Amino acid sequence: MKPLMTVVLLGLIGVVGYLGLAFALQRSVLFPRPSPPARSPAEGRPDVEVAWIGPDRAVETWYLGPTGAASGHPVSVLVFTHGNGELIDYWLDEFEIVRSWGVGVLLVEYPGYGRSRGSPSEVSITATMADAYDYLVSRPDVDAGRIVAYGRSVGGGAACALVGERPVAALILESSFSSVRRLARRHGLFGPLVRDPFDNLSVIREFEGPVLVIHGRADRLIPPAHGEALAHNAPSAELVLFDCGHNDCPRPWAEVQAFLLRNGIAAAQSGTSPDGAEDAPPK
Repeated sequence: MKPLMTVVLLGLIGVVGYLGLAFALQRSVLFPRPSPPARSPAEGRPDVEVAWIGPDRAVETWYLGPTGAASGHPVSVLVFTHGNGELIDYWLDEFEIVRSWGVGVLLVEYPGYGRSRGSPSEVSITATMADAYDYLVSRPDVDAGRIVAYGRSVGGGAACALVGERPVAALILESSFSSVRRLARRHGLFGPLVRDPFDNLSVIREFEGPVLVIHGRADRLIPPAHGEALAHNAPSAELVLFDCGHNDCPRPWAEVQAFLLRNGIAAAQSGTSPDGAEDAPPK
């Protein structure tokens, strides 16, 4: 075989091998799935309602009812979806201040994460989000007209997946991407090979409700240009930039509460002005 042909053949083998490996391993990178603790933090907590959702009741969710100014009327709810290296276990106590506003919180696990069965993918997560919404609207204590999707990092893809499947009152995206394909191109992965594209930008362009986009100016994992693109392409959006990276931003409770109040999703409560909060758990 001529030397040039050998070089070309070896090059093609290398490219095919790289693309095949990238296609096969990308879900382990996008969904690293940390191990759950031996004991669920929800055990023994009377303020946490554990609900297993989906046709096979395979995915775990935790409903955290409001603690502030209970009026007996249906309440607004934040549906929160976490980062790819996290579990709902990490977030149980982070939303105490939100609950004090008279707002409920639903923490949704991903298929294959924690104690949930199945495998994570855009398709399975989208189905889970629709099931989570359907569970919420079946509750008489939840106002179906005031359900807010709130996603952090890869959870922004899950939140936008919900927007594409069910009517939500508002959307909050924290440290999230415009699409996984756009993010993958930074790492040399050919766009069409991305198995779970999570095209948040396309979803947000069609969403007419209020949107709050939160991002760190120094975020190197998901650069702030992603957050800016999301905010600039939404029909009605607010952009908040913090001087932080991806995992060291303060909890944005003051901004979230103000957003909910401006849009009539949460009622003002005396003595519940947000104060400083702990950093988010590591991704």
